[in-house]
Amino acid sequence: MSGMIIFIVIILLVPVLLVLFVISIYNALVRLRNQVDNAWSQIDVQLKRRHDLIPNLVETAKGYMKHERGTFEAITQARSQAMGAKTVAESSKAEGALGEALSKFMLVVENYPDLKANQNFLAVQEELSSTENKIAFARQSYNDQVLAFNNKIQMFPSNIIAGMFSFGKRDFFEIEVEAEREVPKVSF
Repeated sequence: MSGMIIFIVIILLVPVLLVLFVISIYNALVRLRNQVDNAWSQIDVQLKRRHDLIPNLVETAKGYMKHERGTFEAITQARSQAMGAKTVAESSKAEGALGEALSKFMLVVENYPDLKANQNFLAVQEELSSTENKIAFARQSYNDQVLAFNNKIQMFPSNIIAGMFSFGKRDFFEIEVEAEREVPKVSF
């Protein structure tokens, strides 16, 4: 009789433990997905700040750089594309192009010593530089969260639960412009 009770308890306990196991993995996946979404929103905040600073930088430079219309148009177009990006992959590509346009702009600025000495330009340039650093930090944090999430949905046994509840792999925020991968050259 007591053997039968133990058998019934085990039969009832196994499904309960299995359900608790599934709930635990599901909750971990939801937590990781939310951390990825939060990390992306941090990047998005910094990218918006960057997008807002660029017109100020361009406007300050226009008075000094009257013959650089193509440079201004390239930045404006790259900014518009970056602001219109909808996915992580689109943002990566568009932000890479914007970074390249800004780099070319900064090279052209070198030819205008009066502009480089302008206090408004220097202030906006400093804000933009600070924002670029924040973007780099947020991108690293986002990619760390994506790595943790992607590992969880691809590793056994959580991959089974991830498949059952349609948790999909997330994209990393990667540098799309090859020039940004190069180490900057410093000369004195």
